[in-house]
Amino acid sequence: MQKQTVKIAFFFGFKSPKTYLTYRNYKHYNKKNERLKVVNFMEKMYYIPSQQASLAATLHIPNSPSKNEKFPVVVICHGFIGSRIGVNRLFVKAANHFASLGFAVLRFDYEGCGESSGIYGTYGLDRFIEQTIHVIDFVEKLPFIDKHELYLLGHSLGGAVATLTAVRDDRVKNLAIWGAVGRPFEDIAAIVGKEGLEEAESSQYVDYEGYSLTKTFFRSLEQYTPLQEAKSFTGDVFVAHGTEDEVISPSYACLYEKSFKKRANSVEKSLIIGGNHTFSSICHSTELFQQTGEWLERQRKLNDDRKKKII
Repeated sequence: MQKQTVKIAFFFGFKSPKTYLTYRNYKHYNKKNERLKVVNFMEKMYYIPSQQASLAATLHIPNSPSKNEKFPVVVICHGFIGSRIGVNRLFVKAANHFASLGFAVLRFDYEGCGESSGIYGTYGLDRFIEQTIHVIDFVEKLPFIDKHELYLLGHSLGGAVATLTAVRDDRVKNLAIWGAVGRPFEDIAAIVGKEGLEEAESSQYVDYEGYSLTKTFFRSLEQYTPLQEAKSFTGDVFVAHGTEDEVISPSYACLYEKSFKKRANSVEKSLIIGGNHTFSSICHSTELFQQTGEWLERQRKLNDDRKKKII
């Protein structure tokens, strides 16, 4: 793969962030691992303001013969102490695949993760939701983005955050969650362990994998119940989970499906047989990308049909 990089500066009302524009190509395969075509697209890196933090973000933009074309956009929310790259480059590969289907894709780092400023674990879950909303505010204003075609995708704790954001922000009408946390406090507490929780409660913080997790962070997790709040979402939903996920219970896929079906317009569920929490094998991640991509394309067609009826 050959790429050409051009350095460009953009201004967004805060201290002159630099953006790097990269041209890439992506080899698009079908389910039989047969190469269909090579798709060219661009990547741009941004820093998005959110209160005092600057959130690092990478935007994948499909190439288009039309200068005036507006693209549907997928916003990816990473999980607990994660980044916009993902384990085994999960989000990079997902973004490449979705861009090959004609979707712009924005993946970003929450405050204190990846290349974003700030200290992760010193703030509550409300800030994750707020940061996600700020990212949506930013991306929908880009001139080449169709703000009416927004797809929010979250993995693990990011799946819970995406759900909580979707029920609070009516711009989100299409939601996809992968291996989503269902009970934030219980699930994250199980990862950190009892001793870690006790240390955070008795001292200022617990050092977990190099992140300072404070009692403010843990106490905020107790205040949110995404499985319950999912019952109020009225859009379209895609739920995926690996059947061999040992970090977050695969049973959440069924529980989320049941909750979303209370009011959602449509709900699709996919269990990736043998998949672990980060869909680490090539066959599992490929199946995940293909099934999610097919759902995205179906939703895009349905949305296009709805627009035509309104016209």
